[in-house]
Amino acid sequence: MYRRLSLILFLFPCVILTAYSQNENTATTAQTQPERKSYTTKPIGQNTPPKIDGIFDEAAWNLVEWTGDYLENQPDNGTAPSEQTKFKILYDEKNLYIAVRCQDAEPNKIVKRLSRRDGFEGDWVEFNIDSYNDDRTGFSFTITAAGVKGDEFISDNGNNWDSSWNPIWYAKTQVDAEGWTAEIRIPLSQLRFGNEEEQTWGLQSTRRYFRNEERSLWQHVLPNSPGWVSEFGELKGLVGLKPQKQLEIQPYGLTQLDTYPEEAGNPYRDGSDLSGTFGVDAKIGITNDLTVDLTINPDFGQVDADPGAISLDGFEIFFQERRPFFVENKNIFDYRFAGDQDNLFFSRRIGRSPQGGASGQNIAYVDQPINSTILGAAKFSGKTKNGWSLGILESLTANEFAKTVDVNGAEGETLVEPLTNYLVGRAQKDFNDRNSYVGGIFTAVHRNMDPNSSFLHSHAFSGGLDFKHNWKDRKYYVEGDVVMSTVRGSAEAIQGTQTSITHLFQRVDAGHVEVDPTKTFLMGTGGMLEIGKGGGGNWRYNVGGSWKSPELELNDIGFLRQADLIQQYFNIRRLFNKPTSWYRQANIGLNQYSTYDFEGNYNRIQYELNGFVNYKNNMWTEFGAAHKPRIYTNTVLRGGPRWRWSDENFWYVFSGTDDRKKLSMTLGYVNSRAAEDNFSLDRYEIRFRYQPLNSLSVSLSTEFEQNPNKTQYVTETSFNGSPRYIMGAIDNESLSATLRVNYTINPNLTIQYYGQPFLFRANYSNFNYVNDPIAEKLDDRVTWYDTNQISLSEESYLVDEDLDGKTDYSFGKPDFAFVQFRSNLVVRWEYIPGSEIFLVWSQGVTGLGNPADRFSALAEDQIFGQQPQNTFLIKATYRFVL
Repeated sequence: MYRRLSLILFLFPCVILTAYSQNENTATTAQTQPERKSYTTKPIGQNTPPKIDGIFDEAAWNLVEWTGDYLENQPDNGTAPSEQTKFKILYDEKNLYIAVRCQDAEPNKIVKRLSRRDGFEGDWVEFNIDSYNDDRTGFSFTITAAGVKGDEFISDNGNNWDSSWNPIWYAKTQVDAEGWTAEIRIPLSQLRFGNEEEQTWGLQSTRRYFRNEERSLWQHVLPNSPGWVSEFGELKGLVGLKPQKQLEIQPYGLTQLDTYPEEAGNPYRDGSDLSGTFGVDAKIGITNDLTVDLTINPDFGQVDADPGAISLDGFEIFFQERRPFFVENKNIFDYRFAGDQDNLFFSRRIGRSPQGGASGQNIAYVDQPINSTILGAAKFSGKTKNGWSLGILESLTANEFAKTVDVNGAEGETLVEPLTNYLVGRAQKDFNDRNSYVGGIFTAVHRNMDPNSSFLHSHAFSGGLDFKHNWKDRKYYVEGDVVMSTVRGSAEAIQGTQTSITHLFQRVDAGHVEVDPTKTFLMGTGGMLEIGKGGGGNWRYNVGGSWKSPELELNDIGFLRQADLIQQYFNIRRLFNKPTSWYRQANIGLNQYSTYDFEGNYNRIQYELNGFVNYKNNMWTEFGAAHKPRIYTNTVLRGGPRWRWSDENFWYVFSGTDDRKKLSMTLGYVNSRAAEDNFSLDRYEIRFRYQPLNSLSVSLSTEFEQNPNKTQYVTETSFNGSPRYIMGAIDNESLSATLRVNYTINPNLTIQYYGQPFLFRANYSNFNYVNDPIAEKLDDRVTWYDTNQISLSEESYLVDEDLDGKTDYSFGKPDFAFVQFRSNLVVRWEYIPGSEIFLVWSQGVTGLGNPADRFSALAEDQIFGQQPQNTFLIKATYRFVL
């Protein structure tokens, strides 16, 4: 019956959407596609190139006409903007020049907020250039009225904006009686284009009129358009341009001092360490379309630390990549499938924390490395004029050893991460007038194995094929992908994979998987298929499904949370982008999904209603509510039988003030309740942002969460030869605060501070054991210990289940408290374009406190009462452009 119901849930939306799309097509024909604008530029010729000072007094500017007639895009699409904008474009054999005038009747009210690069604060104007003319990718250059630059690489037709792209270009601004001006020079070496004698590029310009929070466009774009880059106007008149091969070399030098609490007798913890290193980055243009990025002995000391988090369900916590080399152009290698975070390539695997450790009865002290050393990495990437997007990444990490001293003073070392090579190859090909693409990916990991690393895979391979097809002016689409993985290694390594939280082949009630202790490889598959409407009109919808086979394994170089999963989903959303008397824009949506495993178990279904409103005064509210009438899971009992949670309902609401104001605030609340009080969640969030000066901004985000659960997994033991899955009522709370201070002395000199305390405590009581894990009623699912059966002795619970006066089994007291503080103070000076000096002070404290203490006592003892670990470093880079 459940399988028939799932089939109906999958097919019914398809029938509805097919019938509805015909009606909406009729309703939207009245929206005439905007006429595509074009601007014809001219070469400077024998004229003197413009001096980049924000003043258009050079004769060369008289060679071309102004173009303008911007139309409002947000909030009132298609109407005249509050203030007009106009620009001119020139070029020579090395550069593209742009002059832009932003008219403003009240120049004294122009907002000139300072920020670090890519801050996008205050009034600004932006130019997007599709020099490939492929309707999918572009280069974005933004200049604020304060002279702060922003630059992003646009991909996926505007669905991805990569701000890690940092080209070298030049801009200056001026404020005068008519408003403000900007003069821009973009070296052609920073763009990618073909070698045709006469070229046409895609062009778009956006202006942000800060006082009204208004965006106006040079090329009008309809609301709810199917894309961004595909809607650009055209830049013509580009004749005789020669592709510019890029060659940049950027060496760096670094000195670092670490201080920490001294440990008597520990030779590895004497109170301080002083070190220095150097390395080099390079960018080499193989052709104008294809570039190689190299890094040798990279360092990422200026990068913020990860936020604090605790995982009670046993799954790995996903953290975003922050390292510049891997962040830049990451979209080229992106291959998400069948989930929000599941990806064939997760760059944080490269340079990960060593997976092994030193152990032994006689070891007294251990110096465990924090990360694996990246010896070098190279990226070959770009897009050719005939529609090929290509990317190859190769990286090598060193043998990593933990140093040891035994009780007799003898020194030694243990291999904790072997020499490892990582390879990723990605390709996509546009066709059908750039309305469709097909692509593929291949990844490989090879480890130089050692007896100490036999628990790791020796080889790991994965590959995938993906496609997307758009039709009817990109309003409708169908997309899909399929992936395959193979891992090889010792029987120990493969058994470890089979029994990991991602797979759990040892589940006692699973008939479709079992642990094979002799296996030396695993091979699995996954994929998804989705069809929907992504543009045009006021409705968006899609329906799809995905699968991840039990044997799929990606975590050597990718990210996979859970295998053995089949999912069906349906989403529909109504957009309201025409302003009214009380809102600027709004939307409301309905989502539904259900999940199964490969044995056919129907595990979960969820219905959710959610929406968003941006009010006329630029305040906003986001809200949602969901019902989960069926919640089964294969992972809660960590290899035990399938478990059932009681039905759940949750809702949330977040609301914020106008973030243009000097003081803005966001309040949020999340509420979840399960039937029979099985579990609950209350999360409170408060965020403040204060900008007392154009050069100074302060933000504070706080979060408090309570998440009690009557059946939190504790451990597994046995009783009379039968397994006992011990659960307990957990009362857990967490508190975190994130403070950021940004002070911009000028666009090239900034001071940034980041600090985050994170406190978590968990206390257990009312222990119980699993009786019938899929029973409808909670009291039938578990049996509660009475006070005569369980007692606490020192740090262990002793259980006399049969009340014969003897301890049948025991388990450790699971209560704990975790406290962490991380901070980072960075002074960044870009002393010439592309070359920087960093002064960094990082501080950290991590400790385990008394779970019975209040948060104030935990903070006093573990943060303020402990000597922190400090890192001071100076890093200097110099970029040679050859």
